[in-house]
Amino acid sequence: MPLPDAASLVLGVDGGATSTVALLADATGRELGRGVGGSSNINAVGVPAALQSLDTAVEAAFQMAERPRAKVGAAVLGLAGVDLAGTDLIHSWADRVELAARVSVANDATLLFAAGTPEGWGLAIVAGTGSIAFTLDKEGKTARAGGWGYLLGDEGSAYRMGLLGIRAACRSADGITPPTKLLPALLAKFGITDPRDIIPVVYGTWDKAAIAGLAPLVLELARDDETAATILEEQALELAKTAAGAVANGNLPTDGIPIALTGGLLLRSVAFRMQFLEHLRGYGVTPGPVGLVEDPAIGAVTLAMKLLSRS
Repeated sequence: MPLPDAASLVLGVDGGATSTVALLADATGRELGRGVGGSSNINAVGVPAALQSLDTAVEAAFQMAERPRAKVGAAVLGLAGVDLAGTDLIHSWADRVELAARVSVANDATLLFAAGTPEGWGLAIVAGTGSIAFTLDKEGKTARAGGWGYLLGDEGSAYRMGLLGIRAACRSADGITPPTKLLPALLAKFGITDPRDIIPVVYGTWDKAAIAGLAPLVLELARDDETAATILEEQALELAKTAAGAVANGNLPTDGIPIALTGGLLLRSVAFRMQFLEHLRGYGVTPGPVGLVEDPAIGAVTLAMKLLSRS
């Protein structure tokens, strides 16, 4: 059976702070190949590394599909940290590698509306390594809150939760705060016995992603540890503040707004998700349908199919 012409295929790319996923699909959305690369967040890893991650993911998708890499009909790339300058850089790369006849580049949160809301508009929240909230109204106007990165923001993110877990353990070791199960759990995680050895571990070898990887430990201990439970509660509240800010910035109706959620904290922790939604109601935003988006790259494919149909 002959392979479909490349011009009839689409690429959907979801690029985050941790990894990049590329889906190669036919014009009906049927997945042909999937590839994974490293971070494609230009602000986090720099331009060369980000472009390399994109290239690796796309190449792997074609390899899985067992077909030679070729220029497809349309590609949509949703990338964390992309701005106007970053968009131009990505378009230049796409032209250089002959990625697709038609290319659209936007922030990764835009994929969530296609994948997680009934009509493609509403409120989208990402709570993974970083955090951000976006709104998209029925006329296509966007607004946002958060997305400032780990030094300036990322409240309600896995990184922030992991960092606060480490800080709480250190303060407990100093006797400033009451004992917490976070201290022995982190010492065991780090493979050390002296709390002071946390310093060379965190400052020497641990990066942002590694610290974010501690969030599941904090969530687990939150079941019966007051300190960990407080961190969960506070970060759910902070994420709700960010989401409510995006709704206010976008002038969206606050009653029954469609919501799309993604990121490890929101997808894997029911307790965190429920507290977040409850705090959101406290800020006057009443959720309508809530969609959990496990694979934002599917949203990219959906948008790429629409882009292809307009060509």
